[in-house]
Amino acid sequence: MTVCIRARQYNSAHNNEEKPVSNTGNSEKDNDQGKDNERKGNRLSKNVTRPGDSGSTGLGDGSRTTKDSLRIDTIGEVDELNSSLGVLLCEELPAKVRAALLDIQHDLFDLGGELCLPGMSVMKDAQVARLEELVEDFNADLPMLKEFILPGGTRPAAIAHVCRTVCRRAERSMVRLNNAEALSEPARRYVNRLSDLLFVLGRVLNRAGGRGDVLWQKGKNAA
Repeated sequence: MTVCIRARQYNSAHNNEEKPVSNTGNSEKDNDQGKDNERKGNRLSKNVTRPGDSGSTGLGDGSRTTKDSLRIDTIGEVDELNSSLGVLLCEELPAKVRAALLDIQHDLFDLGGELCLPGMSVMKDAQVARLEELVEDFNADLPMLKEFILPGGTRPAAIAHVCRTVCRRAERSMVRLNNAEALSEPARRYVNRLSDLLFVLGRVLNRAGGRGDVLWQKGKNAA
């Protein structure tokens, strides 16, 4: 799974940082270390992962778990969210919105790395605070809502709403996982704030496309 491979790459890079060359004459040992690092690099660059054929997959800490476990399900939901944002980024977007979404994609890889490394906290309060600032900033020029809105309007706005619903699903998976294995507070807060931001961006993108909100008409077809 992509995020697990990324987590292993992160760990490998962290653990195999260049160290000062020793003059103790251990060239054979250094040689072996170099070969080991090369093997790790080759393993991480492979796209065909046959060990997963049995229905299990590796986590970033080297342990294995079943592909239908709560943790892997949650990792998959976050991966789908990031991919959905990638679809939205294929649209014509205001530069400010595009920059925000690209930053979020990087954050979601951080979140995937945290989920792939049980017990490790990667997400930071600063990432949550940045989302809160974006919500306030983008919402500042929008008219106050007096009715519920429908997910639609322009194509980019509709895709933003799809991303929002995928985000909510990822959040529900994280809640279930957190009930079994504690997740960091910044990670849980991040996905909650992100769904708020995506709702606001749906409204922003409708206005950028020259139209307003699609308002819900209560009982429209009840008569």
